[in-house]
Amino acid sequence: MCQMTFSFDTFLFAKKCEDIMKKNKLGNTDIYVTPIALGVLTVGFTQLNLPLKEGADIVRYAYDSGINLFDTAQYYETYPYIREAFKDIDMSLDNPDRPIIASKSLDGSYEEMEYAINECLEALGIDRIDIFKLHEVRQDPDWDSRAGAWQCLLNYKKKGIVSAIGVSTHHVDVVEKMADIPECDIVFPLINYAGLGIRRGSEAATAEEMEAAIKRCIEAGKGVFAMKAFGGGNLTGTYMKSLNYVRDIGCHSIMVGMGKREEVDDLVAYAEGKLSDDYQPDIRFKKIQIDQGDCEGCGNCIERCTSKAIYMQSNGIANVDHDKCLTCGYCAPVCPVRAIIMW
Repeated sequence: MCQMTFSFDTFLFAKKCEDIMKKNKLGNTDIYVTPIALGVLTVGFTQLNLPLKEGADIVRYAYDSGINLFDTAQYYETYPYIREAFKDIDMSLDNPDRPIIASKSLDGSYEEMEYAINECLEALGIDRIDIFKLHEVRQDPDWDSRAGAWQCLLNYKKKGIVSAIGVSTHHVDVVEKMADIPECDIVFPLINYAGLGIRRGSEAATAEEMEAAIKRCIEAGKGVFAMKAFGGGNLTGTYMKSLNYVRDIGCHSIMVGMGKREEVDDLVAYAEGKLSDDYQPDIRFKKIQIDQGDCEGCGNCIERCTSKAIYMQSNGIANVDHDKCLTCGYCAPVCPVRAIIMW
């Protein structure tokens, strides 16, 4: 707690304390997180592919700016950035100001998940992790097929190696299911006001459906941090509306991919209530991109693009010809796996 005295130095300290983001309790866990979080995927090989020092600088800058929750995954291959960023930080439970790390794995069996957890711990140089999740659970059959991996998470939580467990998903039906699973501590859903990338089973779903499912999870005591508030960057043109929508649902934190210090500054200012309602960042130089790790080659975006700027590569993955792209964003809503992003 900040204590006021009459010295000028203490006044500055008190002012800094006022600026620190308030932390939210993640559901029924003992984990407290800032309302804005950093998705480390953005600095990795499938998106910006930043050099180690440059990517680690973004991660550390976010932490030094007050952000305490950082999400990664086995598949992202971004552990080196996190380790470099926090190499001089005490990551033990005794440090209340430590970064909160969340990771996840796409694996389905007990043995694969066990490997994923231990790989993460070794890569980050830690002996425990705050949050570990099943990555991108798509629908009930997918959940059932990953029972072994879920049992592994349960066991590692019992051992105290993982503090909280859960799922990440783009699917309304999965979020609804998690509300009724007591062992699930954390839900990491995709949500934005435009409904970009939201699914129910194999079909598209609405923002309203996902919102209702998220609220059920919150009422059930789940910790919820949300992804894709900007729809992969496609909604950055409605900056305040996008963030306010997810915040007002009641999500404990909004996970955003950031690749520049200015983006961190904007989001910290938002969390501290310092941005005007009509604030709009400069997005003139952002371009439509297709995440090469997420694209499944369905061709929907190619059919939708009236300027013929999207094409299929020889590897069966779509890409963008920026000489033809109008940055209209019409392709984003038809992508079933939200692989179309803007940066």
